[in-house]
Amino acid sequence: MARIAVIGAGMGALAAAARLAVAGHRVAVYERTETYGGAVRRFERDGFAFDTGPGLLPLPAVYRDLFVKTGKEPLEECVDLVQVDPSARHLFADGSEAALPNASRAGVVSALDAALGAGAGRRWGDFLVRARETWDRTRRPLLEEPLWPDWQVLAGREPYPSVPHKRLLRTRRAGTLAEVGAWELRDPRLAALLESHALAYGLDPREAPANAAVLPYMEHAFGTWYVRGGVRELARAVYERCVARRVAFHFGAQVAAVLEKDGRAAGLELADGTAVEADLVVSGVAPGVLDRLVRGTAVRAEGEVPPRRRAPSRLTVLLALRGGRPDGTAHRTVVHAEDRGAELDALFGAAAGMAARPTVSVLRPGDPALVPDAGHEAVTLVATVPAGSGGGSAEETARRADALMTVAERAVPDLRERLLWREVLTPADVAETTGAEGGAVPAPALAAADGRMLHASNSTALAGLFTVGGWSHPGGGLPHAGMSGALVAGLIVEGPQFQGSR
Repeated sequence: MARIAVIGAGMGALAAAARLAVAGHRVAVYERTETYGGAVRRFERDGFAFDTGPGLLPLPAVYRDLFVKTGKEPLEECVDLVQVDPSARHLFADGSEAALPNASRAGVVSALDAALGAGAGRRWGDFLVRARETWDRTRRPLLEEPLWPDWQVLAGREPYPSVPHKRLLRTRRAGTLAEVGAWELRDPRLAALLESHALAYGLDPREAPANAAVLPYMEHAFGTWYVRGGVRELARAVYERCVARRVAFHFGAQVAAVLEKDGRAAGLELADGTAVEADLVVSGVAPGVLDRLVRGTAVRAEGEVPPRRRAPSRLTVLLALRGGRPDGTAHRTVVHAEDRGAELDALFGAAAGMAARPTVSVLRPGDPALVPDAGHEAVTLVATVPAGSGGGSAEETARRADALMTVAERAVPDLRERLLWREVLTPADVAETTGAEGGAVPAPALAAADGRMLHASNSTALAGLFTVGGWSHPGGGLPHAGMSGALVAGLIVEGPQFQGSR
């Protein structure tokens, strides 16, 4: 039985802690804030409650597996999972709209044909077939296995089976997600639908490799799910599973350093000077934070994956509204930018900033647990913005929130008349919660692109130190965080020979 110290109580760290405790190890978690969940938090005021991190859960099988492997009670006995149907309503720049059924390829094809014209659904359906092939090729190396030592194979191989495109006597194949949209979908609305999945993860579709097609595929194949009471309830359930397996939690415990002895991680030093002895250390913090904690030792081995570009962040506006949620309202509505090119230039250009009319996700759960009574509604607006932005003046923050509300009025026309109050969460708030520089939010790992879309290995150059969570393999997102916990637990329990789940 090893003594294992875990830095941080994010979802990946909690998943690792529960699995390691079940394997017989003595696990203690040290979290600098006063609660668990990392980015999966809740804001409450006047009887309203909001998720301030992810609002929906893709690929719930990851957490079902966690609960099966760590106890007798399955996930569905600990939280109430509900499929969201439609999975999303999309409002396009030309005024057209489409509501897409949840986890139904045939239903989505029919809905797109009806909304966007004959042939649109078939092109999207054909794309999903290619995306499924991409998923089959990349699922294990990018989600279920530790990062390959010869990761360069993943870096140089584009697994998306792009369709040959003839132009000016040349045959070309899509190498980026934007080219997939332009050459294979051939409809600006379908392209916007495709690219919105990358944008939600802070990826520039003009640079994201074509195999980012797995992002919309995951939603269409495995469904979009909501946790009643908010996704924060999932964090609560995982935390309680850890407690039931005798994981010790120390909140308000700022870690100052990772201790080393004989070239191995040997414990932690807390900010108050307390030394914590441990045989192994699992870090669930952002890379820059970990680098400061490991004194005098390079965390990443030479030849590791190349550094990723700095990830964007999110601007979130929480709206308390008078009046109940109308029957038939979609849980999620995506209002697409009027000028997608201008939005991408503003977000990812040299002078990064927020577009005047960005793509906005409007979440309207209709969950009685989130409102004081049936005569009120809790609505969340989310847009991707540059990391490090939004920490300026109150006037600038208000201007950005107003911009999101103006866009959201396409989905909620009486939004301003119903408004009781709003709360704005900027990248500075994300940084405060997660410790990530500028409030950056990590994206899932992807193949190709010379390795720029891969994340660092869960093992490190310092023996006995492992990394977990969105900033390490397999990257950001709730299912990926859960899988990182499984990978770290496997590497510790089975050793370097661990090859992933079977």
